[in-house]
Amino acid sequence: MKRGTIPGKMLALLLAAALIGAFGWAAPARAAAAGSGEISDVVKQVTASVVAIIGKPAEDAGKPSNRFDLAHGTGVVVRADGYIITNAHVVKNMSNIVVVTSDGTSYPGKTTHYDEESDLALVKIEAAGLKAAEFAKPSDVLVGETVMAIGTPISFALRNSVTVGIISGLERAVQSKYQLLQTDAAINPGNSGGALVNRKGQVVGINTMKFVDSSIDSLGFAIPVDTVQYVLHHFFTYGKVMRPYLGVELEESWEAVVGLPTEEELRVAYVDPDSPAAVAGIKQGDTLLKFDQASVKTTIQFNELMKNYLPKQSVQITLKSGGQTVTRKVVLGEEEGSGEGWVKTSDGSYIDSDRGKTRIGDSHFGWSLKYPAGLIKARQSDEGNTVLFADSKSEFALSVSVEERMSEDLSPVGLIRKAVERSGDILLEKRYVEQGDSSYAKVVGKTTEGSYYQTRAFLKGDKVYYLLLYVQNEENYKNSFKHNMYADLLDSFRLTFDTKDEALKDISIYKEGDVPYTNEYGLTLELPADWTESEYADLPTYLNKDETVQVTVKVTSASSGDTLDAWTEREQKQFEDQYVESSREAGSWHELELAGGIPAKQARFGAYQGEAWEYLHSIYFIKDKYKYEIAVSYDEKNEGDEMQSFLRKLVKSLSLSKEAMNSSLGVIQDESELLDPNRKLTVRNAKYKYSVQVPETWEYLSGYFAKEDRPEATFLFTGGKFQISADDRGRFDDVVKNLEQSYKKSSENDPLFLYESMDETIFDMPGKAFQVTYKKKKDPYEERVYVFAKGNIVYTVTMRLEDASHTESNASRLEQAFRSITFD
Repeated sequence: MKRGTIPGKMLALLLAAALIGAFGWAAPARAAAAGSGEISDVVKQVTASVVAIIGKPAEDAGKPSNRFDLAHGTGVVVRADGYIITNAHVVKNMSNIVVVTSDGTSYPGKTTHYDEESDLALVKIEAAGLKAAEFAKPSDVLVGETVMAIGTPISFALRNSVTVGIISGLERAVQSKYQLLQTDAAINPGNSGGALVNRKGQVVGINTMKFVDSSIDSLGFAIPVDTVQYVLHHFFTYGKVMRPYLGVELEESWEAVVGLPTEEELRVAYVDPDSPAAVAGIKQGDTLLKFDQASVKTTIQFNELMKNYLPKQSVQITLKSGGQTVTRKVVLGEEEGSGEGWVKTSDGSYIDSDRGKTRIGDSHFGWSLKYPAGLIKARQSDEGNTVLFADSKSEFALSVSVEERMSEDLSPVGLIRKAVERSGDILLEKRYVEQGDSSYAKVVGKTTEGSYYQTRAFLKGDKVYYLLLYVQNEENYKNSFKHNMYADLLDSFRLTFDTKDEALKDISIYKEGDVPYTNEYGLTLELPADWTESEYADLPTYLNKDETVQVTVKVTSASSGDTLDAWTEREQKQFEDQYVESSREAGSWHELELAGGIPAKQARFGAYQGEAWEYLHSIYFIKDKYKYEIAVSYDEKNEGDEMQSFLRKLVKSLSLSKEAMNSSLGVIQDESELLDPNRKLTVRNAKYKYSVQVPETWEYLSGYFAKEDRPEATFLFTGGKFQISADDRGRFDDVVKNLEQSYKKSSENDPLFLYESMDETIFDMPGKAFQVTYKKKKDPYEERVYVFAKGNIVYTVTMRLEDASHTESNASRLEQAFRSITFD
């Protein structure tokens, strides 16, 4: 295969994947049987209250979506004046909302209320006289009764589809804050938000999810009517769900986690700082016995119980604390709602946001072509220089790619060769087409799989533009009508982009200026467009183009009673303990206010590593129950006005959003609060018959208590290393000789590398000690190495300290670790 060639099978797979992604094909579901006459009467009664909801899904990383990228779901009319309840996940990222009633009438809609905790939302359309659904009494919902699921499964063309089954179970605790109904009525993608109704035509639940697995069948879930009515009452009364806030993380028993009955009470695993629970004296480790005289054993039961309360109400909580039973009176706070201020407009009445667009192109790279209704933008590279289009009927694919920094005087022969590189296997035509400023090289051919292609290569400035048409079916390619259509599309390609043409759709993803990054912790920061996010760092990390400046975000939970001042004081002390005074620089703390009035503090720390100063500009703030640290690291070469300007812009861009937080975010322990630099951990190596005690703050490269006894154990800390190597095959004299030869060679090659050796008694055994001093420009250090033998094992212990970290405490910890070594 030629370099740059796209084989027929590969392109066909890309096309198929693009179409499946766009239209969401799924396997048909089983339908339950029941009396058809009765069911048809119920459906006739209910179907006018069930609507289909369709709209545009969220765009991927800012890339414009195509007109066939549609999302759909179902809704239930709850008020005749146009209020429709649906799932929050249906409309969460949906724009251009259109609601279609059972008679086929379309209305533009907007999301007016939204609650992610219950997965319910309200959509409003401007309509009157709609038929509102009737809700069943929660007490009338029974296991085994016949139910029907009405919705829009798989495709919008299947709206108001009906499946039949029974209620399989009540009070199910499955991936939800509240209890769910279980049903075996088929619930498929698109049914979400639809009605689950009984034989009286009453809504018993709102369909929300199903389990999908090759071994699982007919396992669907619905939000029960009592939760639906609870949320609706709050929506219409308060404009949002007014949830009470206690401020604790509760841990349930193992039995409760796996779904077994349990008599174990809930344990308080975490208490939010300054929360109602903390103010009332509830502590981590307490056990919850009673909540206003109600016994509660699971977190789902606790959440259901909290539905009976409003913020500012008082409750009596009975706990077991410190071995005693105590009662705490708690005035509940208000939980920040996931849907506060979350309102989405219809963004226009058209589902097809490309309506009126007859051409498509890229304003940055400067090209355009015809945009027929059946053309899909299937895929686009991260840089935007390659885009793949597909036909909605899967008949052909078309790609446009741009190769930059080419020779501006590329000859016709050179352009033809470029086109050949991007082509298939069998050449049928190869020539240069003179067309003024739009002349191009043309290659037509066939793949070994029997598909046809045509490649055109254009030169403009230092860019080569490649236009590739792929037709999988030979019959289509040779059909004169379709062949003319393909040719018309190819001939419409222009090396221009008219920004004033309103009929021209721009798919450019090129960005200028600063780009916002939002992480799972709800934090948004803006960085220059040429920055990238690291794929390998453990924490959210962003790098400038030449990777000389780095921004890292660290988020941990705030302990009860912790303050910003106490936190920054600990951080400064920890920094000062790591470096000698002559090699460190700690600026004073400056207070500032971030967006939303969040108080913050910032300071710059510097460490001299022998060649240059390395700086860390840190911004700290605490919001709700989390601590946020944004650290900007750079060296002295990046010091100056430009860096100060960057830091000011970065601080100004920082903002927090509750809605952007991952809903699964829980306790993130700040290990630095638990670590004690003076606490020791014992590491044992049974194979090499030794034990050593090291500070728990040191990093063990192989991991503590590794299953496999390794011949080498290495411990690292800032500016230092402690290492034990064991050799049960070598001789003491040979190990010493090899070390001396290595040191001698290093000394001869580099006059800055100095060493001396001496005989020494080590652990009551004759041994050898080496003292190494290496005053190199970058990270100069001193190293002490001990070699000794016990039995048939030769041990080498290395202790290294860089000059910048040669503090009394670090030197003492190294010496203590060495003296702690014992042998079996």
